[in-house]
Amino acid sequence: MSLSSVSKKKVGKKKTKQRIIDYAIDLFNKNGVQNVTSRHIAAEMGISHGNLDYHYNTKEDLLLAIYDQMRSEMSESYLIKDTYSSSFEHLHRLLIHLAHFHLKYKFFHLDLLEMYRGYPRINEILQQNLILRRDQMAALFKKFIDEDLIVGASTDDYIRLRHTIRIVITFWLIQQEVLKSFTFQQEGEMVKHVWELLLPYMTDKGMDEYKRVMDSFPFSS
Repeated sequence: MSLSSVSKKKVGKKKTKQRIIDYAIDLFNKNGVQNVTSRHIAAEMGISHGNLDYHYNTKEDLLLAIYDQMRSEMSESYLIKDTYSSSFEHLHRLLIHLAHFHLKYKFFHLDLLEMYRGYPRINEILQQNLILRRDQMAALFKKFIDEDLIVGASTDDYIRLRHTIRIVITFWLIQQEVLKSFTFQQEGEMVKHVWELLLPYMTDKGMDEYKRVMDSFPFSS
């Protein structure tokens, strides 16, 4: 077999694996992880179950591949960047990205507890990622303090607040599903809720920067 043939085979395999991921995400979003089997995905794609099983032997293998894609898409957004005018701008643009990201992978957030309990490897990676996100949020809060946007001398002053923010972000879609008859269902509400948690701690400089960021970057961006 020539090198070009090997290369084409690898590209074809990669395309098939990505198609499986894309179809799986769509079906998981519509029906939930527990209600979708590999046979459902294969039938939707028009391929044999054996073909799908060749690429992803178990549902956990497929979910891990999706989660790897999710992490790749989100990791860059958490990094502190010199291109942002302030750490408040960074947070706001991160929150907007998260709101859209959660809808793209809606099933992952709605079925989080089931996957956490049912898939040991996902459980392990989730724990690692939660620690990473915790540390990244702490670094962001340090920037808030360094830039005199919030009061306080140490990020230790904000441990509970950061935890509350993580709860809001992680379980926002679940509360929307459960509390459908309540208000706060509009686009951008998760972002607004996080900012309302921060408002009481803002300095005058922080309040000015908050207003600038709200005007410059609408929730629908």
